[in-house]
Amino acid sequence: MNIYTKSVHTGVSIDKTFNSVITPIYPTSTFFFDEIGKNKGYDYTRSGNPTRAALEANIAALEGGVGCSATATGMAAVSAVLFFLKPGEHVITGNDIYGGTWRLFNSVLKPMGYEFSFVNMRDLSAVRAAVRKNTKMVWIETPSNPLLNIVDMGAVISLARKIKSLSVVDNTFLSPYFQKPFEFKADIVVHSTTKYINGHSDVVGGAIIYGNQQLHERGRFLVNALGVAQSPYDAWLVLRGIKTLGPRMEAHQANAIKIAHFLESHPCVKKVYYPGLKSHPQQALIKEQMKGFGGMLAFELKTKKVSLNQFFKKLKYFALAESLGGVESLVEAPWFMSHASMGPRGLRASGITKETVRVSVGIEGAEDLIADLTQALKG
Repeated sequence: MNIYTKSVHTGVSIDKTFNSVITPIYPTSTFFFDEIGKNKGYDYTRSGNPTRAALEANIAALEGGVGCSATATGMAAVSAVLFFLKPGEHVITGNDIYGGTWRLFNSVLKPMGYEFSFVNMRDLSAVRAAVRKNTKMVWIETPSNPLLNIVDMGAVISLARKIKSLSVVDNTFLSPYFQKPFEFKADIVVHSTTKYINGHSDVVGGAIIYGNQQLHERGRFLVNALGVAQSPYDAWLVLRGIKTLGPRMEAHQANAIKIAHFLESHPCVKKVYYPGLKSHPQQALIKEQMKGFGGMLAFELKTKKVSLNQFFKKLKYFALAESLGGVESLVEAPWFMSHASMGPRGLRASGITKETVRVSVGIEGAEDLIADLTQALKG
């Protein structure tokens, strides 16, 4: 099936009683047994729920995995995946990953005995140099948050296989519409479904998609044991949002391309980070592993001409807010907001500055968004 068709139809037709064309919400906490050991496939909603199962089938189909676990938040998905490891084992990841993931790795799991190397994952030699005898996972975020750096998935995943480590790809920024990590033999794909998968800024959620049955069984066990599964109501909202994934991603991208070109030529902007610009240094890799550029971009503001606060206060259609991937446009300053937990040293290592502005481009009219940026950038 075409991805548009998969988004609309996978997991939907489960109501055999009334033939509802929309997946029902099953808010029940428990399910009765016909007799000991015999039920209709569900016993307790933490362990499994028909509404959540419908969403999991949909996301697994879109990514091309063998199965999926829908979790309460994106960080719940990240946390559950790290439980594939034991304290004392080592993870290689990027030095420019999402601030919440960095915080979990560095400030929560590291003190518990897990080991992490934060490296420039665009440099394969740096990834190789970070390998230890106890390396058990390679965590890839591509494009990176917020500077849109691209990791060579094929090369890094191949290295992970050689050292018998799990490869995990955070595909939140592009969604399965624009990028398919399993085509590069990733073991696990994760999402914050709060973002593009849902797309309407009205629910938080996460997803873990598994590349083989063994990982699927272990992952579902962990999500159940940890109690981090998504509620039926939230799963229903994400399943509703995912139906329009294709049209939304095209609209996000069309606007982002126009805005990136506008910003690149603006005298108050030092630099623009966007894969759809010819100025992005990784064009060959972008063409090889991405089917599109997405709706996220970042830029460096010339704060001597326009201060951050002045710029943010003037905006009318761009809300100053964390998160991303919704139909409305958002802006934020990663140094002070989404990535603040990395601290100055970590931020500088990642390439983020106090002048970095991250933009989640919505689906509003491009001419209105550009007009809004124009008036906000006036000194």
